[in-house]
Amino acid sequence: MVTTSYPRFPGDSVGTFMEPIAKGIAARGHEVHVVAPWHPLVTRGAIEDGVHFHFYKYAPVASLNVFGYAAAMKADVSLKTAAFLSAPLALAAGWRTARKIARRHGATIMHGHWVIPGGVTAAAAAPGRPLVISLHGSDVYVAERLKPAGMAARAAFRRAGFVTACSANLATRAVALGADISRIAVVPYGVDAARFRPDAEAAARLRAELRVPADLPLIAAAGRLVRKKGFEYLIDALALVPRAVLVLAGDGTLGEELRARAASAGVADRVRFLGDRSQDHVAALFAAADLIAIPSVRDESGNVDGLPNAVMEALASGTALITTSAGGIAAVVEHDRTAIVVAERDAEALGLAITRALGDPVLRKTLGAAARQLVQARFGWQQTAEQFESAYRHALAFNSKRR
Repeated sequence: MVTTSYPRFPGDSVGTFMEPIAKGIAARGHEVHVVAPWHPLVTRGAIEDGVHFHFYKYAPVASLNVFGYAAAMKADVSLKTAAFLSAPLALAAGWRTARKIARRHGATIMHGHWVIPGGVTAAAAAPGRPLVISLHGSDVYVAERLKPAGMAARAAFRRAGFVTACSANLATRAVALGADISRIAVVPYGVDAARFRPDAEAAARLRAELRVPADLPLIAAAGRLVRKKGFEYLIDALALVPRAVLVLAGDGTLGEELRARAASAGVADRVRFLGDRSQDHVAALFAAADLIAIPSVRDESGNVDGLPNAVMEALASGTALITTSAGGIAAVVEHDRTAIVVAERDAEALGLAITRALGDPVLRKTLGAAARQLVQARFGWQQTAEQFESAYRHALAFNSKRR
């Protein structure tokens, strides 16, 4: 597996879906090697739960360590200057490492995560081996916006025996970029329903830690502070909801702007910015909340999440969710059955939905229970691993035909 992101330490909030993908494949009896850029926060051992790690260094100075781990883009709409400078070094180092590991261990499948750059790197590192490319969101956006990236993506798609996308929206856009419609499938993320679950004890501890009394409505949100998460509309909506406290876990380039927006809306005293938090802490936050809000949008530049991890985690938590239909969300939620779905960028509609849900505890309980039941039935990581195994079989067959 060639990737630019993987949880750097247990519970890391970056690249969270990569760990259960890699470990899920390993648990099914496969030997898995992960090639990823080095980062100062990486504490992984050489092997964990059947997954072998190969982190490569590429930057001669610390300020250029911005390749991967959601560090290369400003607000997810433009590349940082340092990312442009470090990209040639990182791509060369990633290619060399992937080629070396594939040869040393006799790789049967090359699995590139994010077509730009993981799919391109995996294709170049082992030209004769079966290739699967998995799309996660920002990679397709970069390929659509930057001509050289689009050309590289098209070449990788031609080489790929199979392509997976975490949403139908991404799959459609990938076909427009050159992916073969007969060799692509939607494979939604799974979710750890043992970690994200109703937990009264953890909820009480978290409320005490945050000093939010049990009788005060708590709205939770989590995600990177970037445009496509739509958190500005959630802050505006809070001004329409008396007494409620919004607790937002996440970090990003819009942090100061969102704090200023909360002050301008007159709700600064009711918004808690927690910064980046571990998966366990987010799970406790979701369990403690009366309501979870994931107000995702397609931003002004056209970027949109494939399928936000937070949506799946919210569904598993058993806490009622309010969200939008942006990206792949509409494929996993049903309005007024597993979530309340509102229009994108509509703070008033969001505020009305929050007010409605907070005023109807029976509705919240019904939504939360149905959502968790859905996750347990359809979105376990085991099912996801089985679908990736199917993708590998397709890629092997495609490679055999080419010969």
